[in-house]
Amino acid sequence: MINRLSEVQIIPIKPQNGLVAFASFVWDKNLYLGSIGIMTRPQGGYRLVYPTKKIADRNLNIFYPINRETAQLIESEVVKQFEEVMNNYDRHNRFNT
Repeated sequence: MINRLSEVQIIPIKPQNGLVAFASFVWDKNLYLGSIGIMTRPQGGYRLVYPTKKIADRNLNIFYPINRETAQLIESEVVKQFEEVMNNYDRHNRFNT
């Protein structure tokens, strides 16, 4: 399968309620998607959370994958990039040389 994600960017944050980073990427060289949360899973690993907008008492989805295959493709690539970024940080939050 052709890699449909490019320009993946990861922004680590101080962990809050399982949220550890934000991700953005370009899909099919045509669509920029951002503000995707990277969350820890209770059983280990990571999952993605897509942006919503709160209107009154409802959260409306801004965008999200509509099938499992696409969701898994995006999650595996984004998590791979996140783990690479985190492996480059030393314990003082500076990049290793």
